Amino acid sequence: MRKTVTKLADGRELVYYDPDGDEVRDAADLRPPEPAAVRPELRLDPVLGDWVTVAAHRQGRPWRPPADDCPLCPSRGGRSTEIPAADYHVVVFENRFPSLSTEGAGRASDSPSPLFRAEPGTGRCEVVCFTSDHDASFAGLSESRAALVLDAWIDRTTELAALPGVRQVYCFENRGAEIGVTLPHPHGQIYAYPFLTPRTAKMIARAAEYRSRTGRNLAEDLLAAERLDRRRLVLTGTHWTAFVPFAARWPYEVHLYPHCRVPDLPALGPAERAELPSIYLELLRRFDRLFDTPADGEDTADGDGTGGGGADGGGGPTPSAPTPYIAAWHQAPRYGGGELSLHLELFTIRRAANKFKFLAGVESGQDAFVNDVLPEAAARRLREVAS
Repeated sequence: MRKTVTKLADGRELVYYDPDGDEVRDAADLRPPEPAAVRPELRLDPVLGDWVTVAAHRQGRPWRPPADDCPLCPSRGGRSTEIPAADYHVVVFENRFPSLSTEGAGRASDSPSPLFRAEPGTGRCEVVCFTSDHDASFAGLSESRAALVLDAWIDRTTELAALPGVRQVYCFENRGAEIGVTLPHPHGQIYAYPFLTPRTAKMIARAAEYRSRTGRNLAEDLLAAERLDRRRLVLTGTHWTAFVPFAARWPYEVHLYPHCRVPDLPALGPAERAELPSIYLELLRRFDRLFDTPADGEDTADGDGTGGGGADGGGGPTPSAPTPYIAAWHQAPRYGGGELSLHLELFTIRRAANKFKFLAGVESGQDAFVNDVLPEAAARRLREVAS
């Protein structure tokens, strides 16, 4: 891998990742230097104890612009974008509309009440462009390109984890308008948090409790149990196993674990790194084939004809529409990670070809999930659509 670090006109960092070779990346950002007003702030929820990021400047970010005005495409034909080069392989740059900022913008609490605690939103948010092809998707990448993205994730995790104040690095991809993606160009994001996210903290506490009670690691035992049960297995490689979790929250949800437990992406060994691109691409391609034809017993009607709303919303997509998903890499934090193990959680909000699983009253209001698809049936379907 060849890495080239440069700066955009407004001072944000941009990094090109290219295959080994003599690629020269010297294109300059010709846009005027117009830094965005960034003032993120962290506020502590006094009831739940969770940090909430307040980033009002993000209201002004682009919202699904046409393809000829995409800021993630290369700079061509006299039009300057976020990427100065006329073409690229993989690019990572600081988000122009970040939820967290290395400048430490925002303010500490000035409230006289100890109940209202606020801190500057110090951290970093980056955009990862997987390809210069606007109409592509991660699932359509070659294994070599997917490996280059993995190299970028590993490099960025290492770099960001070393920044002062960073506690946790989170690599993820939101895919599809239904998920809320504002830019359709194939890309993901990386957040460097100054705090433990609620989900990570909960996983660490659960793993610590399991270690205290059994003397064993939860992730290792869970993976062994799923491999022994086999009913929810989706894909098994030499170094990785993918399965639908026993208590899956989403209609189609897959967790991917390396057989050799590691805390984060940089800790993966050469064999795990070599196999991951093919495993990951196969999972994404299966997700895209999930709804090409109805699964056995699947109800494809529009329900009561109300057009959705609530947790059982229907209507909208056609069977041929790309499957919306979230791909989330869970890594141990910089310190205090305890027993937490690296793994991927991949899930879609689509529960049938023309129905979505919306988080309504019980999920959003009580954090109590109700799954519409039997996990064993979801795993069977994901095996049926294998390449």
